[in-house]
Amino acid sequence: MSLPRGCKALNKAKLMAEKQFSRCAAKLRALRADSGQLREELNLLFDQLLSENYNKTVDPSINIQPEDVCSLLRHVSSLVPLTQEHLVIKLCQLVHRLLNQLKVIMDQQTLDVLVTYTASALKVCSTWTHSDVLLALSTAVYGNGAQCHRHLGDLLGEDGVLLQYSSLSQPNMELRRVALTCMTNICLRIPGQPPLDDQYRSLCFRVFLKTLHSPKPPNTDELFYCLVVQAALKGLQCCLSGGKWKFGGGEELGSVLAVLKRLMFQGAPGLSVDWPAVLYPAPLPQYEGLSAAKPAEPPKSSEPPKDTANKKKKSKGKGKKTKTEESRGDDGEEEDRETVPALQRGGVREGETSTKISASFLYPSWKRNSSDSEFSDPEGNAQSKLRLNHARVRQGALHCLLAVVKAVERRTLYGYWSSFIPDSPVGGPPPLTLLTIVLKDPSPKVRLCALQVLCAMLDGSRQFLAMAEDTASPRTSYTPFSFTLATAVRELHRSLSLALLAETSPQTLTQVIKCLAYLVANAPYHRLRPGLLTQLWKHIRPYVRHRDVNVRVSVMTFYGALVTTQAPLPEVQLLLRQPDDSGSSSTPQDSGLSWRQRDGMSSPSRTPSQRSSCTQSPRVPRTPQEGDGGQMWLLQLCVSLVTQPREDQSDSEGAGGGTALEPSPVRLEALQVLSHLVRGYFSLTKVYLCEIGQVSARCLGESDPSLQLHGAKLLEEFGTGIIQQYRAENNVVQFWSEVLSGPLNGALQNEQHPTLQASACDTLSSILPQAFAQLPDKTQMMCITVLLGLTYIENYLVKTAAVRALGIYVLFPCLREDVMFVADTANTVLAALDDRSTNVRAKAAWSLGNLTDTLIVNMENIGVDFQEEFSDMLLLKMLQAATRAAADKDRVKSNAVRALGNLLHFLRESQMTRSAFQRPLEDAVRALVKTVQSEATMKVRWNACYALGNAFRNPALPLGKYSAPWSHDAFAALCHVVTSCKNFKVRIKSAAALAVPAHRGCYGDTKRFSCVWQSLATALENSEDTNDFLEYRYSASLRHTLSHALLHLLSVSQLQDMTALRESLDGEEGSSIREHLIKCLRAEEGKDAGGDSCHSQLQEEPYEDEPVHLMVASRCGSKPTPTTWTSTGPHGGLQTGPTSSATPRLVGLRTLPSLGSAGLLSVGV
Repeated sequence: MSLPRGCKALNKAKLMAEKQFSRCAAKLRALRADSGQLREELNLLFDQLLSENYNKTVDPSINIQPEDVCSLLRHVSSLVPLTQEHLVIKLCQLVHRLLNQLKVIMDQQTLDVLVTYTASALKVCSTWTHSDVLLALSTAVYGNGAQCHRHLGDLLGEDGVLLQYSSLSQPNMELRRVALTCMTNICLRIPGQPPLDDQYRSLCFRVFLKTLHSPKPPNTDELFYCLVVQAALKGLQCCLSGGKWKFGGGEELGSVLAVLKRLMFQGAPGLSVDWPAVLYPAPLPQYEGLSAAKPAEPPKSSEPPKDTANKKKKSKGKGKKTKTEESRGDDGEEEDRETVPALQRGGVREGETSTKISASFLYPSWKRNSSDSEFSDPEGNAQSKLRLNHARVRQGALHCLLAVVKAVERRTLYGYWSSFIPDSPVGGPPPLTLLTIVLKDPSPKVRLCALQVLCAMLDGSRQFLAMAEDTASPRTSYTPFSFTLATAVRELHRSLSLALLAETSPQTLTQVIKCLAYLVANAPYHRLRPGLLTQLWKHIRPYVRHRDVNVRVSVMTFYGALVTTQAPLPEVQLLLRQPDDSGSSSTPQDSGLSWRQRDGMSSPSRTPSQRSSCTQSPRVPRTPQEGDGGQMWLLQLCVSLVTQPREDQSDSEGAGGGTALEPSPVRLEALQVLSHLVRGYFSLTKVYLCEIGQVSARCLGESDPSLQLHGAKLLEEFGTGIIQQYRAENNVVQFWSEVLSGPLNGALQNEQHPTLQASACDTLSSILPQAFAQLPDKTQMMCITVLLGLTYIENYLVKTAAVRALGIYVLFPCLREDVMFVADTANTVLAALDDRSTNVRAKAAWSLGNLTDTLIVNMENIGVDFQEEFSDMLLLKMLQAATRAAADKDRVKSNAVRALGNLLHFLRESQMTRSAFQRPLEDAVRALVKTVQSEATMKVRWNACYALGNAFRNPALPLGKYSAPWSHDAFAALCHVVTSCKNFKVRIKSAAALAVPAHRGCYGDTKRFSCVWQSLATALENSEDTNDFLEYRYSASLRHTLSHALLHLLSVSQLQDMTALRESLDGEEGSSIREHLIKCLRAEEGKDAGGDSCHSQLQEEPYEDEPVHLMVASRCGSKPTPTTWTSTGPHGGLQTGPTSSATPRLVGLRTLPSLGSAGLLSVGV
């Protein structure tokens, strides 16, 4: 088969270039400095090498080795003396051409040779050669700034050549531009390369910033000045990229933001503003006033080219450039054919000193007919180039601003929001902000950059925007910050909605929708007046069937953000239940959008759905209508996007008739929206059980692993929603029967895609326990067998998910009393505890904690029969494994100590007396004691305190007078923590643990009893002493627990303990303790009279997946055992768990007969 003519020509040119390089390189290597006719030979060979095109971008198959290029350049640089300036220029051109087009990565020796040679040439050769020399130097140092440390003193030192040529006093603008480009390439950091030293980076930063702040020198061409500004902006961006802000405080940051804001509007016609030199964070005011009135004539830069329509037709021929320098730097082809709008109409920002605005400003000159132009063809071409470079300046300024947003700490940047995002209500003069560019800049690339900056500012701003609120009527005396912030959110909505309706570029339209998604994901709509989301819902709908796939993907991303923000949100619930039946977006009325009417391409007076069929292709038969009898339009849309073929396709998507489905990215986003809907609005989606099951089954049957994965995730979300709703209806059982008998089995056995296997395991773990119990026995056995088998897979993702699923299954009522299943799960978990992956060990420890919870539940419900049936040897292995895990990382340790507490509670007296258990028993208790006293995280120490209290519930545990030494250590550790720990929640749990022993004998002798009493009393006296305000809110709960613990000690105390108790309660020192105890007793009596329980049992949220465990246990009639760190309130933390078993109920003082009269008097009764 013969190659096309174009391929033959490329192959021929490639072979010629390689052959020419090899021939010339061989001749050059043969030359010596003392060779005759050296100058003529070098001149000829340089011309021949420069005549070839080595561009790898055009032909990546060019086979010229980098080491050959480096050796050649090193050799010829030794042949060309600096006195032969014509040869020096040709050598520099050759250096630039070979390194740039062949993408050569130089070795250190070649870099040193070339930098030394070019730096010397700048000092010796004439000025007319310096432009080419600087260009060769900038190519050599590209991304090699850190490797040039030997030469940086000569280049960037006090009298460095680059500083001289880049200074403001340099009259030659071309030399100044190339010097700035050279400094930019020094600051540029290639991934994997070390960064430039901060000293030189800061020096370059100051040079770039000073250049940007400097005005255009007199008698300087505007085009050349734009090129210098572009070079300085690129350098500033390189300094800011890839790290945190390191260039000074607020003054420097304000200076950068001020100059970038000015350059964002470079070349705007009719705009004359006195820009501030520094922007200050709010609330310091900034004023941007118009300067003196300009003449009425429109500025030349605003004149259109002679024939705009013809230019648009000719623009299709772009891409004919062959020079790499032009192709790499020319990123504004579209701007070349765009017209320039007025960026501001009729006024400026409030507080700005405005003057009368010319008529040409109100009626932009680009509206004129081409025949009215006063420019000739050469002049029009010059104006076109100037507009193109102005657009590149604006684009470069926005790139720099994006780098600033990423480098500066968010909290610092929030103070400057008002300078870039309007916060004044609609109706006043429009300010100059990013939204001005989004709405009115003629270049789609500039608008795209402005939207990228907006996205970066909005991303992660939820905490800042959470202060916005406008539900209450605003005050007349002053405007609160919350209302100002809410106004900014509304302005963002208004402006982005206008941009959505007016945008014609698919790439920029995609970014508009992404920006709306970021806004929706971070704005606090529950604190704003409703209606904002309703308008967006109407405006976004026509773009669901846009011909550009990226637009369709961004639309689904927007819908995903809409149904996840503060879900369930009442306004979104209303939209999902009763969506609009308008079917199209509203008609924009802003006449300022009229500049988008280019050659009849689009009109703001027409909605997107009314535009040409090449832009919108509504599919009425396939798209569910918003008026369809109460169905959820969004859910039906997602289902149709995933399952139904796309009838209208663009040329890029191929012609497949009605058989081709949506592209994979659209289907994946639709599946994610379905998952978000199920998670946030399950009450609305539960009626679509069959549809969602069919979608998931279809996705699991696809060949694309990504679709299979998202189908499994959707099943998992739906299963979790069913558990939260707790509905064991027949259709739920049928749903899981169909799922488990369908393609989910294939996903579980797909070893080529471990992530899919792990997600399938998570799906199995989300089955409602009551529904699992009603499944056929063979289906139950299949689930258990598959999970047990997957724990032996080497991939840690699969093993982690399988171990977690078993940890949930062991809590199921229909499985937990099956001794064989519990034993199999225990053996599997013990094997996973020795895995090398921390993730596997952490999840295995969590599952072990759940398994030991099951042992406690079975012990309480079944009794000794289950304890005797459970293997002693397996119990011993679990005790030893949990003890070892208690010395692991905190992620493992937190659940390991939970398991230890349950195991110590579960042990029988006959087991404790056996020699095989005595040493592991002591090691287990000492592991808990060590954890309580350690510097581990508070979550771990809290669990350890609870575990000790859990162990104390075992009446067979030897805690009394003749107990083992570890008994004393356990009480001592708890006493120390209850008085000294900074975290009040750990103190609460240690106090509850000290109140667990039910008999006086468990506290040991009088000395230990008095020590426990004194520790609790001291903790009660100091319950309000804390330096952390966040802990102070738990002080009331701490006093309540401490009081109960002291009353419990009073209830079990004996006569020999009276001396220590009387000393603590007598006198003024004991008055506060007596008050707290009497208050607690009266509160208990009040609760008894009201028929309430004497202790409020606060529900705790266990760590990670334990909400499932608590739900299962509580709904099956057993007591859940909360044992881990909880998240309560906006700052997280711990709550006190159930204390009824830790502190026996007290009914007045009649329960204290052993106190005698002295005891009654000592408590003040």
